[in-house]
This record gives sequence, structure tokens and C-alpha cells, in this order.
Amino acid sequence: MKKVVNGFKRTDGEKRIAVLRLELDYELATLYEAMMENDEEKKKECKRKLEKLRQEMIRLGI
Repeated sequence: MKKVVNGFKRTDGEKRIAVLRLELDYELATLYEAMMENDEEKKKECKRKLEKLRQEMIRLGI
């Protein structure tokens, strides 16, 4: 039974990793745009989101 549960957890984790990478790419593109526009508020928000994504990636062991 434990093997079955661990198999599901692994699959969910792998799916979340793929989603995290997409979110990371999007936030980096948004940050780049904010830098080009010299929008300090938008840059702060992007950096905050990127930090949250980084922490989640660390928890998942990426």
C-alpha cells in the first residue's frame, strides 16, 4: 500500500515541477518587461513571486 501511495506522490510532484518551471519562465519574462519599462513596483512584485517559487522548488528538491 505504501508503494502505491508513494507512486501517486511522485507523479503529483513531477507535475508540480513542470508547472513551477512554466511559472518561473513567466515571472522571469514579466520581470524583464518591468526592467525594460523601469517599473519599480512591478519589479518588486516579480521578485517576491520568484522568491516564493524558489522556496517551493527547494522544498521539492529541485
